[in-house]
Amino acid sequence: MEKNMGLTDRIIRITVAIFILGLYFMEVINGTLALILGAFAVIMLATSCISFCPLYLPFGINTCKKEVK
Repeated sequence: MEKNMGLTDRIIRITVAIFILGLYFMEVINGTLALILGAFAVIMLATSCISFCPLYLPFGINTCKKEVK
């Protein structure tokens, strides 16, 4: 797996995931919505940790800066 997520993309995903988890723990969201958004938050955190988003592949998206050699 080649990295396809840049730092800004990772920071945005982590921020959104933390926001969703915060809403859950403050009991603003619950039930089915909480489960769906919770799964979404976990996926966003996981893809941020590995710097790879499988959904970017079919669209040819790469937010990772090119390394200068």
